[in-house]
Amino acid sequence: MPRAPRIAIDPALVENYVLSLARHGEYAGTGVWRTVYSPEWVAAADQYARWCEEAGLSVRRDAVGNVWGRLEGREGGKAIVSGSHIDTQCPGGRYDGALGALAGLIAIKALKEQFGPPRRPLEAVALCEEESSRFPAAEFWGSRAVVGLVPPELPDQLVAYEGETMSQAMRAIGLDPAAIASARRDDIAAFVELHIEQGPILEKADLPVAVVDAITGIRHYLVELTGESNHAGAFPMDARRDPMAGFAEIAGGLIATAHRMGRPAVTTIGRVQVEPNFPAIVPRKVTFTVDARHPDPLERAALYARHESLMREVAARRGLDIHWEVYMDLPPCPADPALVATFAAAAREQDIAFATMASGAVHDAQQMAAIAPMVMLFVRSKDGRSHTPEEFSSVDDMVAGIRLLAAGLYALAY
Repeated sequence: MPRAPRIAIDPALVENYVLSLARHGEYAGTGVWRTVYSPEWVAAADQYARWCEEAGLSVRRDAVGNVWGRLEGREGGKAIVSGSHIDTQCPGGRYDGALGALAGLIAIKALKEQFGPPRRPLEAVALCEEESSRFPAAEFWGSRAVVGLVPPELPDQLVAYEGETMSQAMRAIGLDPAAIASARRDDIAAFVELHIEQGPILEKADLPVAVVDAITGIRHYLVELTGESNHAGAFPMDARRDPMAGFAEIAGGLIATAHRMGRPAVTTIGRVQVEPNFPAIVPRKVTFTVDARHPDPLERAALYARHESLMREVAARRGLDIHWEVYMDLPPCPADPALVATFAAAAREQDIAFATMASGAVHDAQQMAAIAPMVMLFVRSKDGRSHTPEEFSSVDDMVAGIRLLAAGLYALAY
């Protein structure tokens, strides 16, 4: 592959694009509240399309509203694609997803201006509804449509937090749910997603960027632990079937298991509901979530097996009934080794200090890997913050990430 000359990225342009896009859905100072198919999201997608056109890219929108900007290649063939999502958490920040969508556009714009047309087509994309912040079961909606994983009945089955269906939300902005199958692509040669890290590792290492060699596997459990409700004072401790006591033991044990396994194993209990939830009553039932992740397939299986064994053992010993449902189960997704090597070499050529690491969060790239080789790039997050208005990446770090992205795209497409 050709060695890229030093690539120039305009810091002022990067900052302007990030701050301008953030105005669509701006919330509480530095926050952004931009759910899919909302007026704010439509305005952001329109802005992205205008910037693509201004960069000399041909623009099209697919059946779910993903925005594609294309720079044709001299020799044709499958496209090299870079982008991410532009929907946010409620509220989220300016950088999660949005930076990756903008980075693809800015990198291709810079390559076009500095080196002319590529040998192979390049595309930037702004994907929709990665966060599932409007529709709780619609994560990766845009990328799932691209890889053909949206069954025709699903738009009528997905219901938003406010009660409308996905079909209704799509029709409200002029999209046809019956046409979703047309969004599928089979002409992508590689997918590259730049994203903020959303964690503290790069900051602790004092590095601006990383090349991501794997995306974690993730399993979400919804667990019900049921016992017997009784008086908190009159019922002896040794006679109780107390699901809160069982939950406390399980919670500590699950988290300790991930600690003992060490990085990058993680386990989180993020939501707990207690019934009847009064101070002087032994609860009848505790319902809680477990989020467990590991990027290594064998270690992931071991983590899940240890968690499930512990939950069964505690419930049996304490005389509790236990039931769980797995409502998300994504396997680990290794990045393409050749793409990892290409971007690592590009970082060295551009004199950009970098790490190689796994992603502890899930991303659209995990879906896109079903149809094309993929790799990710991370940009340092201040204090590791994300999914909050406080998330922040410096202009210098964003420029370093986009320079690395552009250098890798040059190697692949020029």
